[in-house]
Amino acid sequence: MTISEIMDQLQEYGSEQTKKIYLAHGAKEPLHGVKVGDLKKLVKHVKKDQELGLALYSTGNHDAMYLAGLSVNPKLMEKEVLQEWVRAANWYMLAEYTVAGVAAESRFALELAKEWILSDQEMIAVTGWSTYAHYLSITPTEHLDMNEITSYLQHVEKSIHAERNRVRYAMNQFVICVGSFVEPLHEEALLIADRIGKVHVDVGNTACKVPNAKDYINKIKDKGYIGKKKKTTIC
Repeated sequence: MTISEIMDQLQEYGSEQTKKIYLAHGAKEPLHGVKVGDLKKLVKHVKKDQELGLALYSTGNHDAMYLAGLSVNPKLMEKEVLQEWVRAANWYMLAEYTVAGVAAESRFALELAKEWILSDQEMIAVTGWSTYAHYLSITPTEHLDMNEITSYLQHVEKSIHAERNRVRYAMNQFVICVGSFVEPLHEEALLIADRIGKVHVDVGNTACKVPNAKDYINKIKDKGYIGKKKKTTIC
């Protein structure tokens, strides 16, 4: 399929109700309001064409950008392109899932995660924390730097409640991912989650809730899944 044909298909799949929901969560125009399940129907038409995937992201249309994240090969992504992607991620769904998911599986995962975390732009900092969290979920524990992760946990504990709105959410998720996917730091993450307590995030006119990190990690523990890695961060 050509990019024109895919854009036509996205328009056909779009719904006003889904668009309304996305806008309430912070999405920016243009978008058609395509459900992720419908986006996945188009992945097979894009997946073998990296340039087509990159072109879709460049449209600035949310649905096309999310489809690009589902379709590109992260291992083929260049650092400069990922930098372009993060600058264009204008709300949390693109920042926390599309860009962070692809970046976490790229050759530049940690380098970019640590750079983006320091950004004074909220969505870029969100992407940084989310990229590191995604990276933890797929990377073998023996390849992780425990001292570095511990320092980030300590940073979260000291600064989360004073951080920018959506950064607080991403930091909370980072603690959850450490406690769930990095077994040697499970107890440390639990302690910090307990000390952090409730994290307040303005989620707008939606029913979304910020998960309690301690409760969430304990649920993973009860299921016997601590340390169990995911195969991919792309979803």
